[in-house]
Amino acid sequence: MYDLIVIGGGPAGCAAAIGCARSGPRVLLLERGRYPRQKVCGEFVSAESLDLLANLLDSQHASLLRDAVCISESRIFVDGRVLQTKIAPAAASIARLDLDAALRDSAQSCGVEVRQDVTVQNVRGAGPFVAATSMGEIEARAVVNASGRWSNLTAAPHTNGPKWIGLKVHFAEPSPSPSVDLYFFEGGYCGVQEVRLDEDSGDFRVNACAMVRSDVAGTLDEVLQLHPALKERARQWQSLGEAVSTAPLLFREPRPEQDGILAVGDAAGFVDPFIGDGISLALRSGALAAQSLIPFFLGRLTLGEAAGSYAEKYRQRFGGVFQTSSRIRQMLALPPSVRRPILSLLENIPAITRYLVRKTRGSR
Repeated sequence: MYDLIVIGGGPAGCAAAIGCARSGPRVLLLERGRYPRQKVCGEFVSAESLDLLANLLDSQHASLLRDAVCISESRIFVDGRVLQTKIAPAAASIARLDLDAALRDSAQSCGVEVRQDVTVQNVRGAGPFVAATSMGEIEARAVVNASGRWSNLTAAPHTNGPKWIGLKVHFAEPSPSPSVDLYFFEGGYCGVQEVRLDEDSGDFRVNACAMVRSDVAGTLDEVLQLHPALKERARQWQSLGEAVSTAPLLFREPRPEQDGILAVGDAAGFVDPFIGDGISLALRSGALAAQSLIPFFLGRLTLGEAAGSYAEKYRQRFGGVFQTSSRIRQMLALPPSVRRPILSLLENIPAITRYLVRKTRGSR
């Protein structure tokens, strides 16, 4: 019998596992794959979660933040315009290969039992729970679902709309800009920013990560041809690895709790990738789940009360992020003739752009 089973070993799952384990509960973290591995991710960590990340990491991984690429500006290339805004305080660019490995090691250092290559078929019960896994049945007093946006444990929305896919490749680039650059085109967008790996020795590397309709492009090479400025920039790139992809990318209302199981990260709600807050939401929702469960483990709340408290705080802190990002996505999907006056307003009044950026960052 464990106190907590966390299903999924990404940033959200590790944040929940570390937060609980440091208070004494016996925590089991189950990951269906094996780390480290590349994942489709913008690798942008907004300033709102950098202190939290520093607190989660074991001291041996302090260099992850110290050596991270600083991102202090955002540039949006759309309809022949370039919208620029400062990012203050600055964000960090951290490769998922390094981030996931550091968080996993930090979880183990504080007593979390980490098992990789373990799939979870289902979870039954209402506390205690029984998880049916590839290593047998496991009991726990509480469960956190960090399995992602469309695992068998996360109810996916039904949609008859276009199929969206995610694509990612690292490229060598001679002199990357110290900004996160978003190139929008009909049917999707591609984000580009400098990133480093621990193994790099002075070479410059950029992460190109795209979200695109499957009827518009199926590979990142095809995506790079869809925006004139991006196409020109990519002429100087050299691939540094195999492309990775994920599908489908589906949007729905966040569901932070279901039947007493707390959902974190993409399992709770998939936010529009272009706002650059996915990793931050993962870390912060995982930490919030841990904070909500600790009173239950100490006997001060029932599991139902802890789960209800988590769901309420999740919506208070992050609900506005999903609403604002959805409105921006709808604006970008408007016909160019309708969109053009809005973009002109944003270009001429940078304060509005800064306001929208703030609205895509959850409250503390």
